[in-house]
Amino acid sequence: MAFQDFDLIQERRRLERQQKFKKRITLAIVSIFILLLLVAAAVACLVVLKDQKNGQQKEGKKESPKSTPTSKKSSPSPSSQPSKSMVVDSDKAIKAVCASTDYQERCETSLLDAVKANTASLSKPVEFLKASMTSASEELDKVIKSASDIKVDDPKAKAALNDCLILLKDAKEELNSSIILTTDGKDVAKFSSQTPEVNNWLSAVMSYQQTCIDGIPEGEQRNLVQKSLQSAKELTSNSLALVSQVAPLVEAGGAAKQRRLLALDINDGFPSWIDQETRRLLKADVPKQPPNVIVAKDGSGKFNTISAALAAIPKDRKGRYIIYVKEGIYEENVVVDKTMVNITIYGDGSQKSVVTGNKNFVDGVPTFQTATFAAIGDGFMAQSIGFRNTAGPEKHQAVALRVQSDRAIFLNCRMEGYQDTLYAQTHRHFYRSCYITGTIDFIFGDAAAIFQNCMIYVRKPLDNQQTIVTAQGRVDKHETTGIVLQNCRILADDKLEPEKSKFDSYLGRPWKEYSRTIVMETEIGDFIHPDGWFPWNGDFALKTLYYGEYNNKGPGAQVTARVKWPGYRIISRADAMKFTVGPFLQGEIWLKGAEIPIRFGLFT
Repeated sequence: MAFQDFDLIQERRRLERQQKFKKRITLAIVSIFILLLLVAAAVACLVVLKDQKNGQQKEGKKESPKSTPTSKKSSPSPSSQPSKSMVVDSDKAIKAVCASTDYQERCETSLLDAVKANTASLSKPVEFLKASMTSASEELDKVIKSASDIKVDDPKAKAALNDCLILLKDAKEELNSSIILTTDGKDVAKFSSQTPEVNNWLSAVMSYQQTCIDGIPEGEQRNLVQKSLQSAKELTSNSLALVSQVAPLVEAGGAAKQRRLLALDINDGFPSWIDQETRRLLKADVPKQPPNVIVAKDGSGKFNTISAALAAIPKDRKGRYIIYVKEGIYEENVVVDKTMVNITIYGDGSQKSVVTGNKNFVDGVPTFQTATFAAIGDGFMAQSIGFRNTAGPEKHQAVALRVQSDRAIFLNCRMEGYQDTLYAQTHRHFYRSCYITGTIDFIFGDAAAIFQNCMIYVRKPLDNQQTIVTAQGRVDKHETTGIVLQNCRILADDKLEPEKSKFDSYLGRPWKEYSRTIVMETEIGDFIHPDGWFPWNGDFALKTLYYGEYNNKGPGAQVTARVKWPGYRIISRADAMKFTVGPFLQGEIWLKGAEIPIRFGLFT
C-alpha cells in the first residue's frame, strides 16, 4: 500500500461495514420471522380453544380436554440440522482436508462442529477455510476476555499485558479481514487473486499471538496467557495450511480470468489506482512536489515535531498524505498508528533529518515499546530520513524502528542502534539503499522483508559478545515470511574493523522454530565467521529453520566451512528466484513502475 492501495484499504473497510450491515439485516429478518411465528401460534391456539369449547357445548359436557401423552421430541427440520448422511460425507471431506494441517484433531473438530451447528455447509473449498478462521476468531475472543481480566501490580508486567491486548486485538481484526475476504470469495477469480493477502494477514496473526506471549515476563501470567492462546494458535496455523489446499482448487477454475483482471489493472507499469502524484514519489531522489505539511525544528514549518504533524492529519482526508521533515534532530518517540494509512515522511537526508530516542529494555521498557519510530498504518513510506536509538550496547534491546505496516517502503533511510535496531515486525516491507547498523540481532522480526542494495554495518559489541546480523522469527512453517538480503554489503564499521578478530560475527540465528533468512548476491566481509550462522540455544530450530545462500561474494562468502544443520542450504537459482520482489512480496502489484529504483528478479 505504500503507493497505494488507499482504494484497497477503503474496499477492505467497506466490506467490513457491509458484513456488519448484513448481520443486522439478517437479525432483523429472523426477529420478524420469530414474531410472526409467535403471532401465528397464538392465533392457532385461540382457534383450537374455541373449537374445543364449541364441541363441549354441543355435547353438553364440562370435562376438560384429555391430556395427551408425552410424545417423543420431534426431529429438527433439515434446515436446522444436517442429515446423518450429510455429516458422514462432511466427515470424509474434513479428514481429507485436515490431513495437510499440523493439528489435525483440532482441525477436524472445529470443522465438524461447524457442520453440526449448521454454520457451514462446507460444499465449497473456500468454506473449509472460512470455518477454520471463524473458529480461530472465536477462540481469540475468549483469550482477549481472559487476558483483560488478569490483574497485576508490577508495572513491567502490566505494560506487557497491555501490549499483549493490543497485539491480540490486531490479530482479531486481521483474522476478521481474512474471513470477510473468503466470504466475498464466491467470485473464484477474485479470491484467487487475493490469496496472498490472506496468507499475509494470517502470518501476521501468528506473529501477533507469539509476540504477545514473548513480551510477558516468565511466571504465572505468562503461563496463563500461553495456555489460553494454544487453541487460537493451532487454529490459525491450520487456516494457513488450508489456504495452500484451497488456493489451487479455486485457481483451477479462475486462473485465466484472474490473469485478465491483473492485466487490466496495470497502466504504463503502474496499477491503475496509483495516481500521478504518488508515482512521482517513487523516484529515488527526494520528492519535489509540495508536501501537505512541513515539520521544522527551527520553527520555519507548521509544526516543530513529527508527532504534532501526525496528530493534526485531517480525519476526512483522501489519498496519500505527505509530511516533509526539515533538517534537524527530532528527539521524540513517534507512532504512525493504525488509522494513519498512506503516510509518506521524507527528510533532507538520512543524516540530516533524524528521529532519535533512547528507550530500552534495561530501563524497564518492553522491547515492543522501545522503538524510537513505529510505523503501523498500512502503506507507510519513508525517504531520506534517519531513525536512531542511542541507548547503547549495555542497555540491550533498544529498537530504532519498528514496522508493522503492510506494503511499507523505505528508500535511502538510515537505521542506527545496537541490539535490535530494526524490528521488521509483520507484513510486507521493501527496503532500498538503506544504511542499517547494530550489534546483536539488529535486523529481526517476522515480516516478509526484502533489503535491496543496503549497506549493513556491524558495530563493535560489548566484551565477550558475538555480533549477529539477523534473527528472523517465523513461528509456523506455513507462514509466508522471511528476511531476504539481496545485493547488499555486510561489513564491519570503523570501530569494529581494527578489532574484528576479537569478536565472532554471524549472518543470523533462529529466533523462532521456523526462522527463514536468505542472503543472496551480497558482499560479505571477512569478519563473518566461517560457520556463517549461529545457534540460538542448543539444537533448537536447526532442523526446521530455512537458511539459504546464493551467489554471494567477498571473503566472508566462502561456504565450504558453513554449518551442517539440516535446515541450512546452498540454494539454486530457481530457489533464489522465489525470494525476489515479485513472488515473495507480490511486488508486481504494488511496486512495479519504471521510476521505482528496484530489481524484480536477480542481479546476476
